[in-house]
Amino acid sequence: MRTLITGVTGFVGTHLAAELHAADPGVELWGLAWGDYDRAPLEAAAPGIRLFEGDLVDQASTRALLEQTRPDAIYHLAAASSVARSWDYAARSIEINAIGTANLLTTILELGLDPVVTVSSTAEVYGRTDSPTAPLTERAPIAPVSPYGTSKAAQDLLTGQFHTGRGLATVRVRFFHLSGPGRPPHFVASSFARQIARAELGLAPPVLEVGNLESVRDFTDVRDAVRACRWATDRRHAGEVFNVCTGRAVVISEVVELLRGLSRVPITVEVDRSRLRQADIPWMVGDPTKIEAATGWRAEIPLRQTLSDLLDWWRARESRTEPPAER
Repeated sequence: MRTLITGVTGFVGTHLAAELHAADPGVELWGLAWGDYDRAPLEAAAPGIRLFEGDLVDQASTRALLEQTRPDAIYHLAAASSVARSWDYAARSIEINAIGTANLLTTILELGLDPVVTVSSTAEVYGRTDSPTAPLTERAPIAPVSPYGTSKAAQDLLTGQFHTGRGLATVRVRFFHLSGPGRPPHFVASSFARQIARAELGLAPPVLEVGNLESVRDFTDVRDAVRACRWATDRRHAGEVFNVCTGRAVVISEVVELLRGLSRVPITVEVDRSRLRQADIPWMVGDPTKIEAATGWRAEIPLRQTLSDLLDWWRARESRTEPPAER
């Protein structure tokens, strides 16, 4: 079986490659890579993976990728993934997330391929909710409040339309807030963990700079999420959309306190107003009932373990940073 992961060198992509390789060491695994990246973590996660360097926004590149790989399953993870950065790069977010997906799905049809295509969507497509105590189901309205959310909503809707209108076996997984080892530092829990790791190593003052601590999120460990992604990738689920989440509401201040409890040095907390977002979503918690019933998947890794592993990852990474100069 040939399997293709787009965005394979990213946070989720590397974990998914590891998951697929562990589940079936004999899988013929291909990855679409783009831009600057470090091959070592990916090759350690999935030995033998084959990489194709290309860009889904470029139709010729997309065609060359699919002609070479001719996959039986595609996990489409390639994306511009930052909410905050999308305000400065709105057009680019739409180009990568919506147009790149349209190119991928269109080219699959043009080449007469018939893979199961699982597309990673996001809870950001839901936007703000009028009922901040009821977990979001897949039937909740799509009403994004950021350029990123809008670009992913377009991607999400296109994916569903290519199933209903053209018969492609597509599955949508709407990830809620993911965290775990390898998460880039512009995401909230990873930002906190990195700051603490640097403070422990004497690379920064023991001060944790934070934004809005009152927001509520549904944190899922990335290792649980990629397992959900694998289990959802089945032709029996063609046309379906699944929330990938825990259903547990976590206030951001709880994340701060868990990480402070894991810190090896005392940490004080200060609000950095530059981290506050005007269009922040105050509450985003999902309902995992549908994917649990359809696949048997359950989120298993507790948040404390996720944060501990994330902090350890940053400790190892920052320990390779040049030490501070002596005064």
